[in-house]
Amino acid sequence: MTLPSHIVEMLARIRRRFQNAPLQERLLPSDAEFTTLRPVRNASTASVAKYWQRLRATASQEDQDALADPITMADPGQFSANIENFIGTVKLPVGIIGPLRINGLNAHGDFHVPMATTEAALVASYARGAYAATKSGGISTALLYEGVIRTPAFVFDGLLDAGLFVEWVVREIDALKAAAEATTRFGNLVSVEPMIDNNVVFLVCRYTTGDAAGQNMVTIATNALCEDIAARCPIAMNAWYIEGNFSGDKKASFLGLVTGRGRKVSASVTLSADVVEKTLGTSVKAMLDYGQVANLGSHLSGQLGAQAHFANGLAAFYIATGQDAACVAESAMGITRMEARGDDLFCSVTMPNILVGSVGGGTSLPSQAAGLNVLGLKGAGNGAALAEVAAATCLCGEISIVAAIAAGHFTRAHENLARKR
Repeated sequence: MTLPSHIVEMLARIRRRFQNAPLQERLLPSDAEFTTLRPVRNASTASVAKYWQRLRATASQEDQDALADPITMADPGQFSANIENFIGTVKLPVGIIGPLRINGLNAHGDFHVPMATTEAALVASYARGAYAATKSGGISTALLYEGVIRTPAFVFDGLLDAGLFVEWVVREIDALKAAAEATTRFGNLVSVEPMIDNNVVFLVCRYTTGDAAGQNMVTIATNALCEDIAARCPIAMNAWYIEGNFSGDKKASFLGLVTGRGRKVSASVTLSADVVEKTLGTSVKAMLDYGQVANLGSHLSGQLGAQAHFANGLAAFYIATGQDAACVAESAMGITRMEARGDDLFCSVTMPNILVGSVGGGTSLPSQAAGLNVLGLKGAGNGAALAEVAAATCLCGEISIVAAIAAGHFTRAHENLARKR
């Protein structure tokens, strides 16, 4: 068998590098002394100065001034609940799109949506989609379901013990629910679904979390549930773990796509042919033709769901509003649909894993609280509305990118707004 030429060349390059003796020495273990950096949570002017002194070998005073700026250092303690080993804050450009008209069950009105990103052309694209959607009467949104899950795992000697354990859990569900909910004012355990794989049992513990995203909330509640099981269950277990890597926490999974792991939202708008032509610079037919090809590509490549770029809008929205940006890994799953409605174009997104909160996490930090205030959705009572805004924003991005590629404008827009800025 003959290897392709590009593989042969790649192997040759690797071989040449590893034949270099100094390079081989670089890869050997080192026993050079080092000073351990222990995690410290309580930020202060003194602790920040100490860390920057440590960084002097690589970072300059200008670097310190950029991260530990006067506004940040006026009250470094305000960041203590959100980070350890604090040295400053990063400033990201924040743009707005809108007004984005949303006719939702929870979000209702015209919103200016903040988006934090370093990617030129992103805000312009989403703004164009928002303009087209608003000009067409706005986006209809509905929160369909919610339930943040944690999936502890329990290990037994065999299948029989695993089955007996599930039987015990079912009998004790009320007591276990009480143990979990005793840890939180706002969380409710709504279901416990067992999943058996021979001698290992996963318990899919699903919670509502009020207006918070609820990641920490459900972890603490589930730990209390597990400790109650460990203390009272008569079935001998070899081990239990707070998370069995079954929940899809911060990763794309079929479970998340089918059952959801946060707030499931559907958003839709019907764009008139006139809006598509005059606002988006293309035609309904061209968008549907490209959408058919893009849908085929998503299936052939094995995407979980079928969509263009949810992650772009979600990441910018999450960072601007104090959400856990790592949750984009699971939130950016879902389905985009575009269908003809007579001469017009029906566009929708359904997103089963939107993990957002209007309270808790990073939402109380100064810049992030400001982002939520721009939306008018800071604080209690706004979690569901925030999820609907997130889905509507993603729909704007889907409309704009499909139109741009269908019309052949995608590359030109990035050249003009990004490379030639």
